[in-house]
Amino acid sequence: MRNRMTAKFASALLPTLAAVATLAAPLTTTAQEAPVLRITWPLDGATLPLGPDAAGRTIGVVVDSNFKLKPAGQCGSDPRCGHVHMKIDPDGDTCNLPGRPYNSMNSDFGGPLIKANFGACATPTGEHVIGILLADDHHKPVLVGGKPVTALVKVTTR
Repeated sequence: MRNRMTAKFASALLPTLAAVATLAAPLTTTAQEAPVLRITWPLDGATLPLGPDAAGRTIGVVVDSNFKLKPAGQCGSDPRCGHVHMKIDPDGDTCNLPGRPYNSMNSDFGGPLIKANFGACATPTGEHVIGILLADDHHKPVLVGGKPVTALVKVTTR
């Protein structure tokens, strides 16, 4: 199930990332130095209260990676540096921010915290999947063995 969701997330996000990315080739690493990306909070299966802000209904998502997570454009020549793109319910685009191919990303500030904006969803409360994708400094997906580096957790919001 998780592999199907990861594949759907990647296939849903890749075309939209390609539209906003530069023509540079995506960063590819070897298995020896494979990038890692995890959602450390919320835990898979968690039930979460949404934030009180009526417009955003946000919760913080904490990620961990062996890549340096910096604001977009701040990585310089460091090939192990980038940021994270996040989608809620990555099988579709129902929770994307208006005019964007994602719900949120940490490219403005870098670091391990990303705001999940459930207010962008038609139904903010209920079962959702939070999906994240590791992107290089130019918004291109980081690939390992030709596949993007992603992570997913299932949550219930109330």
